[in-house]
Amino acid sequence: MNAIKNHQWRFSTIGGIKRVNLETGSDLLALNSLDQKLWTALSCPVEGLEIDQETLALIDTDQDGNIRVPEVLAAVNWILSLLKNPDDLLKQSETLSLDALNESDEAKNLVLSAKLILKNIGKPDAHEISIADTANLENIFANTIFNGDGIITVSAANSDSLKDLVQTVINLAGSSQDRNGQDGIGSTQIDAFYNALTSYQNWQLQAKENAQTILPLGDQTGSAFLSYQAIKSKIEDYFLRYKLASFNQDSLTALNLNQSRVEEISASNLVGKLDEISSYPLSKIGFEPKLNLKDNINPAWETIASEFLKNTVDLIFPNKTEISLQDWEHVISLFEPYEIWLAAKQGEMMEGLSSEQISFAMLPESRIELERLIEKDLEMAAEANGMILVDKLLRFHKDLFQLLRNFVTFFDFYSPNHKAIFQAGTLYIDQRSCDLCIRVNDMDRHNAMAYLSGLYLLYCNCISKSTGENMTIAVALTNGDIDNIMEGRKALFYDRRGNDYDVTVIKIIENPISIRQAFFTPYRRAGRFIETQVNKFATDQDNNVEQQTSAKVSDTATNVEAQAVMEGTVSNETKENPKPFDIGKFVGIFAAIALALGALGALLASLVGGFLALPWWKMPLAVLAILLIISGPSMIIAWLKLRKRNLAPILDANGWAINTRATVNIHFGKTLTQLANLPENASINYNDPFKKKGGPVWLRFLIGFIVGTIIYQVMKYYGILF
Repeated sequence: MNAIKNHQWRFSTIGGIKRVNLETGSDLLALNSLDQKLWTALSCPVEGLEIDQETLALIDTDQDGNIRVPEVLAAVNWILSLLKNPDDLLKQSETLSLDALNESDEAKNLVLSAKLILKNIGKPDAHEISIADTANLENIFANTIFNGDGIITVSAANSDSLKDLVQTVINLAGSSQDRNGQDGIGSTQIDAFYNALTSYQNWQLQAKENAQTILPLGDQTGSAFLSYQAIKSKIEDYFLRYKLASFNQDSLTALNLNQSRVEEISASNLVGKLDEISSYPLSKIGFEPKLNLKDNINPAWETIASEFLKNTVDLIFPNKTEISLQDWEHVISLFEPYEIWLAAKQGEMMEGLSSEQISFAMLPESRIELERLIEKDLEMAAEANGMILVDKLLRFHKDLFQLLRNFVTFFDFYSPNHKAIFQAGTLYIDQRSCDLCIRVNDMDRHNAMAYLSGLYLLYCNCISKSTGENMTIAVALTNGDIDNIMEGRKALFYDRRGNDYDVTVIKIIENPISIRQAFFTPYRRAGRFIETQVNKFATDQDNNVEQQTSAKVSDTATNVEAQAVMEGTVSNETKENPKPFDIGKFVGIFAAIALALGALGALLASLVGGFLALPWWKMPLAVLAILLIISGPSMIIAWLKLRKRNLAPILDANGWAINTRATVNIHFGKTLTQLANLPENASINYNDPFKKKGGPVWLRFLIGFIVGTIIYQVMKYYGILF
């Protein structure tokens, strides 16, 4: 213990922060003693990382979707307590030799479980095991009948009757999947089945004990009741119509079938009008409270009425074809107890079972045998759970050190030729590739926090044509220029597995990319301003010309029309003379333009004269000073921001708890965004047929004359000419 406390840690300055080096197994053994203030991260999400999700789920013991420091330490302590050599964890191997486990009781049990797995998958003589051997639990338990999960399948039963009972429980009470991949039953299904069976038996017993009341027609009560139910509402309608007719004899015609309703459908095929016909009265209403079930029945109800007469009325009133209102009320009272008993049915899932199946299931030894099989299966729980722990051991053996390199320290992020687990892939856009691409788990949190990073960020919507996956990524642009970067641009993204995605830029957070870019920023802004103003001026002038032209055309048309109307009635002397040209107005405009040009020329002359008046060695300094005045503030602001670029706010927005700065300085940023370079030994044909040709000869002569004049004046001023 003292050795761990006195462990000599080694640190490296990475990204401007002193970060611990995890280089040996002894470093991992002492991880508990490392001050958590020195950890790079304190928690990270389970989802959205480029590491085995099943491994992260096993580390996340409370299943809250986040992995915290105590859970990481618990995982490290558990696997190191099983390995002989803690340095094995640094290998990140998918394969583990059984000899690598130590002599602790838990390790010995895991060795036995590993050998059982190898035996089950057909490798009884193997001395090492891999994740591929344990990844498919169904394959491991495929040939096992009892595997410790408390679920038994049909194959676990030792007799045909018991096999039939297990299958019956599966069919009626549902099933659970056994570890061997087959459907089976556990205590939950057995309890549900026997509870339903007991309820069903009690319900059936109630009818037997009160047979005279509940089953007045004996075994035929059920079929008689079904026929009664089928026609009950129609007979009640018939006798209610009779009562209304007795109450008001004038209503008899209205209560019977109205002739107009028959006339409406008489021209149609009546077979297609059975629904309409079935709504007519069951039989013709009279002043006698009797219903003849054999004659004069509505054609749509003849079959149902015949079945009711045969199955019900003949049993209650033998040889009787018509019933009175009193007879009908007797039928209702006769079936009322049966109807109440039927509504109280319980355990109806048992209705499809034969009497033999119910009898066997009700035997006490049948349930006892099922429960004994479950107990036998649970006896294998320790051994089977050991197999699951072997899978956990192998996943930790492969992935845990990778997590530590991205959790305790950001080694993978700051190491060349490595990618951190939060880097989702590579984006190709505008002749560059961007490696700092992070899945966005919560866009609202990114909107609130990402701007604090100081990074130039592109938010992109990615859709895979092959897998159909849709995701949003945040991409850091850390090299190159931004002239062609805009919302709506299309790009291509490759995830870490090589799947390609169609990309659309949906949002941009602008920040400096480099000092060089900051130097040209004022000139770009000035250029955009001038371009905007020129476009605005040109647009305004175009609109003015269009309006003036339209107005003149309209005025001309009006004058022509007026001239046509007044032709011959107005003398030439009375016609209005055209408005004379106001030369004074235009002289003033020309004078103002000349004055402005003169002032501009004087300013330029003054600047050029002052520049030429300087000693020759001060001229470059003057030019440099002008450039610094224009670009200096932008470059200073960019320098301040670039030295503070920090990935932490972006990761925090994704659910991480970053414990220190994750600096992305200028030099490191260039490694995260690669610009396009020609391959080595590539040949280039500079004969571009579409290259812009030189300007006109007169323009070249004019530029040469101006440059020559300036050189001449400078040389003359300093006495260089002889």
